[in-house]
Amino acid sequence: MRILIADDHEIVRRGICAILTSNLEWKICGEAVDGREAVEKTQELTPDLIILDIAMPRLNGLDAARQILRRDFQQRILILTALDTPELVIESFVAGVRGFVLKSNSQDLEEAVQAVSHGHSFFKGRIGRLILSYLLDENEQRSCPKDEELCVLTPREREIVQLLAEGLSTKEVAAVLKMSVKTAATHRNNAMSKIGAHCLPDLICYCVRKNIVALPVPIQSVVL
Repeated sequence: MRILIADDHEIVRRGICAILTSNLEWKICGEAVDGREAVEKTQELTPDLIILDIAMPRLNGLDAARQILRRDFQQRILILTALDTPELVIESFVAGVRGFVLKSNSQDLEEAVQAVSHGHSFFKGRIGRLILSYLLDENEQRSCPKDEELCVLTPREREIVQLLAEGLSTKEVAAVLKMSVKTAATHRNNAMSKIGAHCLPDLICYCVRKNIVALPVPIQSVVL
């Protein structure tokens, strides 16, 4: 089985590789240092399974998973993260992620990879209880009823606000996303209008609340 690992910390990637390569039937076919590279390498390498961190620069792991699954809904994705807010767990499940493991429970990683690689889901302990609670809660209004309602922003707008929150200017965002500065500015203005953001700190606060970026993010003066 060919596995792609995406995490912005090299020491974490090395640790994951060390754990997984002890199984001779598993091969690390590639590594990515951010969500955007994970999407690109998925298309290039067509791995059997992808392990994604959530808090990554340029494109967070959850949005990377959404992009990957829009292209191939059968792609097997396992989240390995230090973040465990209920909203994030449910959003991952609704998006189509097959498994969710906390870095504090890294002893579960091999079991999770084994399960997901065979087409099963892996949501253990507290994570499993959150998913079960979500599935059983049919009489109360759910906070995340379907993927399209997870936030008011489009996928492209989410990409742009993450890059802006990380300190890029609109011109730099346009270069990263291979679009005109005018188009990037239009998406930026639409996004900021939707979320009621009037300045960079407003934008950063929204991105942190919605798990688009993780603290710490650069609070600096940039030209939007």
